[in-house]
Amino acid sequence: MGTSTAKTGEQADRQTRILEAALELLSRHGISGINMRAVAREAGVALGLVNYYYEDKPSLIRAVLHRIEEHDLLLVEPSPSGGPEEQLRESLRRVADPDLLTTPYLSLRLHLWALAQADEEFAQINAAAFDRYLQGLAALIGSAVPGLSPDECKHRAADVVVVQNGMWLTTLLGIDKAAIARGIARTEQIAFAPPRDDHR
Repeated sequence: MGTSTAKTGEQADRQTRILEAALELLSRHGISGINMRAVAREAGVALGLVNYYYEDKPSLIRAVLHRIEEHDLLLVEPSPSGGPEEQLRESLRRVADPDLLTTPYLSLRLHLWALAQADEEFAQINAAAFDRYLQGLAALIGSAVPGLSPDECKHRAADVVVVQNGMWLTTLLGIDKAAIARGIARTEQIAFAPPRDDHR
């Protein structure tokens, strides 16, 4: 039983290395930089192993997109400690984590967006992932600001994402940390605004 568990762990580790290699190549070279041989070389594994896990380049790209989605959903995952307001603040700050505001990561995001524009299947995966991220963020907003309708929570989440994407893009231009702090403050203003009184 222990050997089986170790083997499963080793397989997961190899698969992770392959996906990380694909992400790295995508970040550096875009979609043209990904082929099975290059991924195997980057991951330090045999080409046959890449082909064992992923039958072709599109299946590898699909796995990469799902890996990014998993990461994005962690950004809006409620933390086990803290109340609803603190959970929302923490989520809004995660987007400006120094690990995300790096040129390789932001380059990867740009390549993924371009990929979604170029391929209908990848666009659908990307759109579904974006919807799940929006739903997660809207749920955090709804918990932190009682009295908002589900539609208003979703609108606020969408407005927050516009600011977040702007922060990511402008970081590539070398924007200063104070501007990032103002961007986070702006997302908090959007998310935490009191409910509007529509009964005037």
